[in-house]
Amino acid sequence: MTNTHLKPIHLITAFIVIVLWGMNFVVIKIGLKGIPPLLLAALRFTFVAFPAIFFLAKPKVELKWLVIYATTISFAQFAFLFSAIAVGMPAGLASLVLQAQAFFTVGLAALIFGDRLKPSNVIGIFIASLGLLLLGSASITNSAAQVSVAGFGLTLCAALSWACGNIVSKKMGAVNMLSLVAWSALLPIIPFLLLSCLMDGVAVVWHSLTHISLTAVLTILYLSGAASLIGYTLWGKLLAALPTHVVAPLSLLVPVVGLTSAWIILDESLNQTQMIGALIVMAGLLFNVFGQKLIDALREK
Repeated sequence: MTNTHLKPIHLITAFIVIVLWGMNFVVIKIGLKGIPPLLLAALRFTFVAFPAIFFLAKPKVELKWLVIYATTISFAQFAFLFSAIAVGMPAGLASLVLQAQAFFTVGLAALIFGDRLKPSNVIGIFIASLGLLLLGSASITNSAAQVSVAGFGLTLCAALSWACGNIVSKKMGAVNMLSLVAWSALLPIIPFLLLSCLMDGVAVVWHSLTHISLTAVLTILYLSGAASLIGYTLWGKLLAALPTHVVAPLSLLVPVVGLTSAWIILDESLNQTQMIGALIVMAGLLFNVFGQKLIDALREK
């Protein structure tokens, strides 16, 4: 029988994952200072796949679903996210806006699988949408307006891609998550390299590879090893040990770490409008997860 209570080992595991995933955005920002975004993505997935696939069995899913999952989660999500941060999306805000995937997932599940939207989902989406509008308007008031708007839009595209991958994952059913992450990392490597050569130029790609810095190497190792393989492995263990409704809300702490670490390490700060927008988005996320219990309690009264 699955345990429903968080033990100390569960809290420690969750803390490690939240920190690894929250810091991920700051590390991406640092890595992009020396490597073009699509090349960085190619290198990330290269070291996610190798040597892991030599030790992990291929996930027991149809090839078409593996390809679609890799296209959405692995390729599209990170192509948009890395590009967003490269054109000026602040790392901290990226960690928050990316959580819009939760609402995209709910909406897509309703359209594709006929899942009924709960009142908490509708209210949560409405609240978070107001927050995203405020964040978007704050970007327009910045001096680098076009870059900020582009980064904001690309991050939302990354969130939608993640949501599409969630739908594919739901379609696949139970699967070894670590194996899925490693094997799905194989597919986007070549497309990322080709696109980087096309968009950045072969000379730039070659120079980036032959003059790679220690900081860039450590960035790639963090993104592939810590954030991907270790993060997903520990998260999978939590999902196996505890009910999903206990584990899933813990991911809401990722943007808290993302915003805090970006402030401390990158000196990123939010203006008043962005701060209000961020708090409203978090409120929407929280209501999406916990709001139904409140609504049911009020109905019982």
